Amino acid sequence: MCLAIPGKVLSIEEQYDGRVRMARVSFGGIVKEASLEMVPHAQVGDYVLVHVGVAISIVDEEEAQRTFTYLREMGELDELKEINDYLPDE
Repeated sequence: MCLAIPGKVLSIEEQYDGRVRMARVSFGGIVKEASLEMVPHAQVGDYVLVHVGVAISIVDEEEAQRTFTYLREMGELDELKEINDYLPDE
């Protein structure tokens, strides 16, 4: 199953000669890069939903925590460690 996973934006930088905004995002302690091209207003400290390496929406902290609770209840949170299969390396 493909899910968008909430993560907290830790830092933002321009990559590819300033053409792409990329963020370091923490997913429950796992930090990966994600594109911010679909959420240009995302800032450090925001929570974003990330699907296949692309942040697709900004969510509030309460919604992010609620999503983690649902994932935990479904037994899907353990699969978060496999996020490396879906996100680009740092």
